[in-house]
Amino acid sequence: MSLSHEYAETHEVFNQVPPLDGVNLYRIDLPLQEWLRRFGGDWAEARIDAYGALAGGPLMQAGFLANENRPVFKSHDRYGHRIDLVEFHPAYHELMRTAIEHGLPSLPWSDPRPGANVARAALTYLHSQAEAGSGCPLTMTFACVPALRLQPEIAERWLPKVLATSYDPRNVPMEQKSGVTIGMAMTEKQGGTDVRANTTRAYPVGIPGSGQAYELVGHKWFCSAPMCDAFLTLAYTDKGLSCFLLPRHRPDGTRNQFYVQRLKNKLGNWANASSEVEYRGALAWMVGEEGRGVPTIIEMVALTRFDCMVGSSSLMRQALTQAAHHCAHRKVGGRVLAEQPLMQNVLADLALESEAALALSMRMGRALDNLHDEQEDRFARLVTAVGKYWICKRAPEMIAEASECLGGAGYVEETILPRLYREAPVNSIWEGSGNVQCLDVLRALSKEPGVLDALFAELGDGHGDARLAAFIQRIKAGFADTDDIQYRARQLTEDVALALQAKLLLEAGNNTVSDAFIASRLAGGGRVYGTLPRGVDVEALVARATPHLI
Repeated sequence: MSLSHEYAETHEVFNQVPPLDGVNLYRIDLPLQEWLRRFGGDWAEARIDAYGALAGGPLMQAGFLANENRPVFKSHDRYGHRIDLVEFHPAYHELMRTAIEHGLPSLPWSDPRPGANVARAALTYLHSQAEAGSGCPLTMTFACVPALRLQPEIAERWLPKVLATSYDPRNVPMEQKSGVTIGMAMTEKQGGTDVRANTTRAYPVGIPGSGQAYELVGHKWFCSAPMCDAFLTLAYTDKGLSCFLLPRHRPDGTRNQFYVQRLKNKLGNWANASSEVEYRGALAWMVGEEGRGVPTIIEMVALTRFDCMVGSSSLMRQALTQAAHHCAHRKVGGRVLAEQPLMQNVLADLALESEAALALSMRMGRALDNLHDEQEDRFARLVTAVGKYWICKRAPEMIAEASECLGGAGYVEETILPRLYREAPVNSIWEGSGNVQCLDVLRALSKEPGVLDALFAELGDGHGDARLAAFIQRIKAGFADTDDIQYRARQLTEDVALALQAKLLLEAGNNTVSDAFIASRLAGGGRVYGTLPRGVDVEALVARATPHLI
């Protein structure tokens, strides 16, 4: 006997969470609004608000498409000519075009008023929530400016197009383009982060020296965004490791001897192409002093590390947004999840982690806006490494916990959470992994006068909080004891990060946030999220983090 058609529908779909599609990511983010204003970026608020609408709407949709349709490498055309092209889905170009037209790579250089780096950090924070992979070429284009300025004749040719708010993805010589993007290629198979182990050689075409043409022979094991118009790269001359600008095309318009070997098959960061390349007599121009390649490129490295801080903070915020929104609407046992004490503990803890990361990132933005001030310059020198280490380390664990708030739904690709989780580890690795950052902290403190004093001037005396004051004293004792200090470098760096975050939250004046952070973070020891101590106003913290749809 056949079943009646009335049984074709087996169940009613209910207890589902309303979509966040099209939400303005800036308007639902109260902490971002407050920290933007606190550090002087509020003059750009209308611009940032407009980008929040884009990031939560069309860019969010483009982010899914760009990750579902990964870049494809084409080594030859159909006639057998070597072309070395990477083809991207139109959604990737939409992401790049929107970001460049809104000044994400150029704002602080084109409009260097107070708060410009804070405003750009806010824009980047919103963009990376929609799609983080496109941030790689955007960051490198932003970060290349100080290095190019060291070579005025090169800067004169390239910077107008680097800073243009025009995206031109065509594979044509720079002279034919309205705007360009810049990449970076430093690491090699045998050395990785240890660029002193590089073997790529540079041979002068004519007169050697700064600004002069060289031919490069060698390889780079990790070159992201290989369709950029030029790359800052390192190679050895007779005087040592030097920095060069290597364009995709030679002055006569022919393709340079820059060969893509293959694209990397990465854990995440799928929308961005990362490659292995070879230089077979590639034409390049020396930037900066010969034999001083690392000091020449180091400020670019520092700015990319800053963007790693911002990027990881961004991933955490989007994970928090998804978790808090889900729990505000989903019922379990007849009660909304966000009203249940244990889930409140988890969500409040995630909210603290997210806001502390944002606060330290925006504070770094203010330092970059004030590098003419000796204290701010020293602060930036140290805290770039501190922040990159700690914030990037916290992101994967935090995002995993946020995914768990959704249960099985957080583990499937229809949500953004798996992509955020895959993306998170790259920021710890890019531009120096954890140990590199911690050793850089020790290097800055031991070799650069005034950096340690600048740190403790920033931290102060605990700002009236006895717990923070005691924690700062512990840090002072830790640095004063130089025995096995490299062995303890991670703990010291973590302590500095937590003290800085606690101090920033205290200064901001929201006692609910600062008290909870200090009570939960400064006790030390391993912990999982959702272990906040008694007495924390978890309801207020969850309400602060939860998107309120307008």
